[in-house]
Amino acid sequence: INAEYMGIRRREGGVAYGGFILTASHNPGGPKEDFGIKYNCENGGPAPESLTTDIYQNTTTIPRYKICDKLPDIDLSRPGIHPFNGDTFIVEVVDTTLDYVELMKEVFDFAALRTLVGRPDFRFVYDSMHGVAGPYAQKIFIDELGAKPESLMNSDPKEDFGGGHPDPNLTYAHELVQRVGLTKDGTLLEGVDPTTLPDFGAAADGDADRNMILGRQFFVTPSDSLAIIASYANECIPFFSNGVKAIARSMPTSAAADRVAEKHEMQCFETPTGWKFFGNVMDSKESFGKEDYNPMICGEESFGTGSNHVREKDGIWAVLCWLSILAHKNQNSEKLISVQSVVEDHWKQYGRNYYCRYDYENVESDKAEKMMAALTAMIPDKPAIALDGSPLLTVDEFEYNDPIDGSVSPHQGWRFLFEDGSRFVFRLSGTGSVGATVRMYLEKYEADASKLAMGREEALGSLVQLALETSKLKEFTGREEPTVIT
Repeated sequence: INAEYMGIRRREGGVAYGGFILTASHNPGGPKEDFGIKYNCENGGPAPESLTTDIYQNTTTIPRYKICDKLPDIDLSRPGIHPFNGDTFIVEVVDTTLDYVELMKEVFDFAALRTLVGRPDFRFVYDSMHGVAGPYAQKIFIDELGAKPESLMNSDPKEDFGGGHPDPNLTYAHELVQRVGLTKDGTLLEGVDPTTLPDFGAAADGDADRNMILGRQFFVTPSDSLAIIASYANECIPFFSNGVKAIARSMPTSAAADRVAEKHEMQCFETPTGWKFFGNVMDSKESFGKEDYNPMICGEESFGTGSNHVREKDGIWAVLCWLSILAHKNQNSEKLISVQSVVEDHWKQYGRNYYCRYDYENVESDKAEKMMAALTAMIPDKPAIALDGSPLLTVDEFEYNDPIDGSVSPHQGWRFLFEDGSRFVFRLSGTGSVGATVRMYLEKYEADASKLAMGREEALGSLVQLALETSKLKEFTGREEPTVIT
């Protein structure tokens, strides 16, 4: 099932206390690769830190556990209810795609989406990366919206994701990236005829909660995607017809969404990485008796986007948001208005947050920890550095004081902030299973209309060099190049 389904079952009263999700997420899967266990609690979303801490403490005192080895085989290929030992233990097999499609029909205008998909000048492709998104893509894009079957790529789920790495980014979704005419660094692929390329492309990760959005020879950063969805939501998505009350983003995500929130007078939250922090905002009124921030939109630079329709990030939801925006922009246009045009119009209105993330995967843990210790040592006496004449304003380690439940989350990443608003951030990621992943985030804001079309190298080159020199990343890790650039 997709990760979002737990939230849907909760909405319908199907999950009383929570549930376990067995998933490799966006990592390689199979007998010799990743296998994860997630627990989603009573609100349908990821368990908060207070609960996971209690769970861990309990694991340190468990003296034994029991295994039931006599449970009969169950036919998982069709829905049904299977009671055992009277009614004391019940297994229910469900068709998750039906519930999900019905929810999406409540959120979106499917008639408008059919009109867009039916345009002869609109071609799109969706890559499920052999994860669980395939059956949902078939139900929604083909059966409901009338897209051609060839619009779907890698749509048959495989337990090892076909031997691939189901992380929807420019590096690992390389087949899709090439089909829209790009290389893994986001530059134009040479030797292709642009008129033969799809107008819209998207990809999902293994459990369908992450997404990547692409246009014809154009990559939309997750940070820009979040901001653009929020800016158009009330115009073209029925779920938000009365407006968006709040936007939430993780700290490493660019401030592009903040500018939308400021203009439209939405509440804006900057949280640590982790969807559970967004869940608190969504449940502010219902669970904590505080202000109601719904409907809200939230997202992370790590290709996760969602809203309060469920308590998880939702990859297909994000794709339907973009199709809704394109349907809205093209409803009275004979010539197709492209993804690139939508993004560039947004930059003209709000300015552009040039943004990039470098991932250094499987770094030896002791080397990564020594690097982070060195960054911590810079906090009391910030280094005397400047970016293109703009001096370093402050260095800190991000700590989140949750305004909803009062919890404190320290040690959430090292931030180097400059007077002109530029920044670089370092963080250790815990979503892999081998070694440590060092992430370096780079952001520079540009309001000058004549400088909105720069390439990444031109816009961020000096910031990249300064971040590497200041952190001594190459010296500490021994890595000359990142594993992934997004």
